[in-house]
Amino acid sequence: MPYSQFTTIGKAKQAFNLTTREVSHFLPQIEPIQPSEILKAYLAESLPLVASASEKARSEGIIYPILLETRRILKHQISIFSGEDFTVDESVGLNGMCDFLISRSPEILEIEAPAIAIVEAKKADIKSGMGQCIAEMVAAQRFNEAHQNPVSVIYGSVTSGTQWRFLKLEEKTVTIDLTDYSLPPVATILGILVWMIEQSQSNPQS
Repeated sequence: MPYSQFTTIGKAKQAFNLTTREVSHFLPQIEPIQPSEILKAYLAESLPLVASASEKARSEGIIYPILLETRRILKHQISIFSGEDFTVDESVGLNGMCDFLISRSPEILEIEAPAIAIVEAKKADIKSGMGQCIAEMVAAQRFNEAHQNPVSVIYGSVTSGTQWRFLKLEEKTVTIDLTDYSLPPVATILGILVWMIEQSQSNPQS
């Protein structure tokens, strides 16, 4: 069964023996990053269309351009994978497609360790994507360990494109930020994404 079988947080917790913490904020005060004129113009066209858009349209029209902008800000030292198979351990359900996976590697032909962040796209109900996102974060954690390139924190996000919810996985503990971050402004989301990636760079496991 693929990642999509984890339809609730509870299913992911039970399958992988996880503990969850719900907090109003785990993100610190993060400086927004202003978008390029290209992204501003693109979102001005795409954002008015999201009310009736499918998950695929939201992914392609909002989320992917934002992730590409994040890669540009970080001078192309990360890779963004969209709709790639990320089978890590099929025996426990860690298989299937990830909407978006961020790797701390400039290699773009295939996913290289360490995988550091997962972004799961949902049309409307963000909560419904939490379990799947957590399972994909566990897969990233195990993928990194198998490739002898672990990081201490795996980050995740479930987003409708205009609403973003963030999570982090440290060992067996998942922390869920209960705050929904709205887009616009995109500068806030860019600041958070860049911060998460930079944290992954500075916090390798010993």
